[in-house]
This record gives sequence, C-alpha cells and structure tokens, in this order.
Amino acid sequence: MNHFPKLLSSQIGFDVAQTMLEGFDRHYRIFRDAAIHAKTLFEAGDWHGLQKLARDRIASYDDRVQECVHQLEDEYDAENIDSEVWQQIKLHYIGLLTTHRQPECAETFFNSVSCKILHRSYFNNDFIFVRPAISTEYIENDEPAAKPTYRAYYPGTDGLAATLERVVTNFQLDPPFEDLTRDVACVVQSIREAFGVFDEAPNFQIHVLSSLFYRNKAAYIVGRIINGDALLPFAVPLRHVKPGVLALDTVLLKREQLLIIFSFSHSYFLVDMEVPSAYVEFLRTVMPAKPKAEIYTSVGLQKQGKNLFYRDLLHHLKHSSDRFIVAPGIKGLVMLVFTLPSFPYVFKLIKDNFPPPKETTRAQIQQKYLLVKRHDRLGRMADTLEYSSVALPLARLDETLLRELEKEVPSLIEYDGDNLVIRHMYIERRMIPLNLFLQNGNDDDIEHGIKEYGNAVKELIQANIFPGDMLYKNFGVTRHGRVVFYDYDEIEYLTDCNVRAVPAPRNEEEEMSDEPWYAVGPHDIFPETYGTFLLGDPRVRRSFMRHHADFFEPELWQRYKDFLLNGELPDFFPYDQSVRFCVRYPERFVDASDAEANEPNVRVA
Repeated sequence: MNHFPKLLSSQIGFDVAQTMLEGFDRHYRIFRDAAIHAKTLFEAGDWHGLQKLARDRIASYDDRVQECVHQLEDEYDAENIDSEVWQQIKLHYIGLLTTHRQPECAETFFNSVSCKILHRSYFNNDFIFVRPAISTEYIENDEPAAKPTYRAYYPGTDGLAATLERVVTNFQLDPPFEDLTRDVACVVQSIREAFGVFDEAPNFQIHVLSSLFYRNKAAYIVGRIINGDALLPFAVPLRHVKPGVLALDTVLLKREQLLIIFSFSHSYFLVDMEVPSAYVEFLRTVMPAKPKAEIYTSVGLQKQGKNLFYRDLLHHLKHSSDRFIVAPGIKGLVMLVFTLPSFPYVFKLIKDNFPPPKETTRAQIQQKYLLVKRHDRLGRMADTLEYSSVALPLARLDETLLRELEKEVPSLIEYDGDNLVIRHMYIERRMIPLNLFLQNGNDDDIEHGIKEYGNAVKELIQANIFPGDMLYKNFGVTRHGRVVFYDYDEIEYLTDCNVRAVPAPRNEEEEMSDEPWYAVGPHDIFPETYGTFLLGDPRVRRSFMRHHADFFEPELWQRYKDFLLNGELPDFFPYDQSVRFCVRYPERFVDASDAEANEPNVRVA
C-alpha cells in the first residue's frame, strides 16, 4: 500500500535515491581512506596495523548497507513504499549516476540496500540492477588537482634507468631507499635478460598505475611496457630491508606471476582508486584472461566482484547446456559440493547433519569461513563468494545431484516453478583435489605436489592458521600448480593450540594399543602422528622426507607458535625466492643476509 500521495511520489523517489547514493558515497570514502592510511602504515612498518585495517575494511561494506537501511526505514518507512515509487527511486538513482565516478559499485550498493528492505532475493527482485545501467568506459577524474589513473613515461628521452627511478620516486614514500640506483639497475638487467636488447619503437613508453597496491609487508608498483605492438606487464614489490629503509625486492615480468599475485587465494589489496573501473580495465590489459569479477575482488571491491560473478554465471547458463553434477573426489562429512563441468567453480553447501566424529554446527562453520575471509590468506587459502537464495534451473541439475541435495541439505532448498532455490551457498574456484593429483600423477607430479603441500601448511601455520584436517583431499592444485587449502570447518589459530610430543608408552600394552594411551585435550596437536595418514604411499613418503622431514617435529610447530606469540609477523613472498634481487644478483647485495637475520625459516610461495 502506498502511504504517499501521487503528487509526492516523485519527490519521495528522488529523496530516497539521494539518500541511498549518499550512503554509497560514505562507504566509498571510507574504502578510499583505508587505502590512503595503508601508505602511512607501510611507511611506518606497522604490519599489525595493516592487518587490522584490511580486516576492518572487509566488514565496512555490510555496516554501511545496514546504516543506509536503518536511515531509510526511519525517515521514509521504506518497507511500505509501493512498487510504483520503487521504480521511480531506481530511475532517479540512475539519473544521479550519470556523472558519478564509481557508478558500477553504486549500482551494487543499491542492490544490497533494496534487497535488505524489500526482503526479496536477487532472482525475483524487479527493482535491482540485473545489468549495468551506466557505462564505465572512459570515466576519468577531471578535477585539476586529481591524479590520473596511470602515468605515462617515455624512456627514449632520459633512458630506461633514469625513467624507472623517476617512476619509483614519484610515489613520494617517506622512508629512504637503501640503494635505489642499484635496485633500478637490477630491474633494467632483468628486463634485458627477459626480452633481450630490443629496438625502441616510436611509441616506446611505460604506463604505471598511480596508486601503490598494499598487502602483507609489501607495496606493489603495477604497470606495463609498450613498444610497438608488444605490451609487457610488470609488477615491482617494494619492501623494508631493515626498519625504515626500503628496497625494490624484484621485478615480475611474466603474466603468470601477476596472475598469482592477483589470485583468488590471496587477500585483497589496499589500493586507492578514484575510478575503479579504469583500474580494472588497465589490469585487464596485463591479465586479459582474468575475469573482471576476480579483478574487482582482488582490489578490495569484493561486493562488486560478487555481483559481476553472478552476472557471469547467468550469462554462462544461457550459453551452455551441460548439467550440474556432484563434484568428483571423496565426499566430505560437512559440505556437499557440486560443479558445472563447463564453468570453473564449485558450489558448496553446509549439510544439515554431520556424522561422527564431526562435532560442529552450521553457525560455527559459517564463522570459520568468515575468519578465512578476514584473515591473511597468503595465497594458500581459497577465497569464497557467499550467496543467499540462488535460483538454478531444474533442467540443468543432474538427477543424482538432486537426490543428494534432497538427502543432505533439505533445509537449504526450495522448489520454485522451474527453479531450485538454494538458500545459502559458498562458491570457490575449482581445483584438482590434491589426493587425486597425487594418485594419478607421475613421480614428478608427486614430487611437486608434496613439496607444495608442505610449503602450504608451513606458510599457514606461520600465519597463525592451523588447518585441522590436513588430509590431502582438503587441498587443491591450481592451474598454476600451487597447492591451496579449501576445507575450513576445523581450522584454529595456531596460538590457541597446544603443541605436544607423544608421550612414551609406559608398558607393552600401551605400545601395542590402536588408541592413544595418553589424554588428548580439545586443542592438543601432535605433529608426530601426522605421518600415519600422510605417508602411506611409498612414493609420497620419499618426497615428503626429502623436502619436509621436519614437518613431524613438534619443535617446528612450537617455534612458529612462539614467534607469533612474540608479536612477530614473518615475510611472505607470492613469487619464488629465486627471483628476488638479493638472491639473483648477490654480488650487489653484500649485506643482504642482515635484512633477514631475525626472521624465522620462512618458506616462499
């Protein structure tokens, strides 16, 4: 029922639209402030502060949506606004976005708010932006003092080294560089080694995004080199080599290296973007195969990424005909997992009941997934997209899958005409389960998989994540050959665990027992026992003992725990350590070992 006279409906529509846009603008202002503050924290080497900032920013979007909902309910009795006025609200909102610099993100904010108020799901809501209404092409900040999306440099005038040095100094970081001339010389040498001495075409230039990308203990310069028809991507990580002293750590010149640092298994970057669509378009030129949804997510706009992903899914369903099936591999006790073979993702639902020995609840599992979302994932934990009320066409669901859904998750499904509506699900990038990779692989595959598995677990525990269930089936192998963890129902903070050695048996009866002869607390972990379920295959055992014999020593786990309890954060590298300048050109870094003298034995990605 409409509580407003028709003469006022247009004004009400405009006022509500204006209020919603003001809510989005507040959200995006806070989003940008976080990225700006990241620069200060990076300069100060305040790594705990950076971690907290990244966590808080993830939660900020939902807080701003809820604020806007409450304001609309208080000021306009929004739940009782009728359909005609909601149509006016959307039209006014579109009009307000014609000169906006983040229109695509503002449309997503509108969707979030309207769904909360109208209590309607995305699949049956007539008032949301199913498709974008405002083009994001060629948006720029035209204010005189505003910095452009990227800066162009022309090495033909001053030479490549001088130009690269100016690229770095233009970011105006407060800490001094240990030896910027040395580091730039390493960049130039790496470019020459990768591409040879190339002829400089008339259009030879370097484009560099105007903001740094902050994550972990690094800040990344991201750009591209253009020479003739060639477009060469690059990223340069800046790091503290000692407190208050910076250096260029390496230069990444392969597209695959950029795909990894922008991958779904890493935490979101903190980057200041006046026009996010322009940053995304730039990044697509250096990573053309990467979906826009994943790029938006990697730069911290995960709600926009989620919105685009849903559009990609609907588009794919319209242009494919294969069926959703139960995902191959060993079935889990907690999650029902299915996939669409032609679409590179898996869909995960929390089961209604968990058989022994699982002792958990749906709410606890959701909290574990939220913990992972907000934690530093280090390239070793898969990011998840969380959705409510997703409608899938019944004709596209395999009969075996349908029966499995009815058996395992009846509380989460509802038949609605020709659709099956799933009330809650997680969606992740599809990977090859590590147990299948090892089972079907040759000796080289096993060697690689086990080395990566050990590195992944060691990096997780250094980041204060104890995986809990470390069976190979709970890890996946990405298209880049990296091992990533994706089963979160048993994760704990390592600092909450009691690392214990197995007590010696007191008699022959205890020694022969199949059950532990010692008391085990709820947070006790015994690394010596992990070999029982990890080393059954002789080929796996050989590789494991060659690369990770210390994995089963309680001292290793306790050392990492103590390091964390002392407030230390180790360095992590989303690239192989062999490409670091201090390793690649050791003759130029005679004191390089001093920079890491106080670090633990950190494994690199």
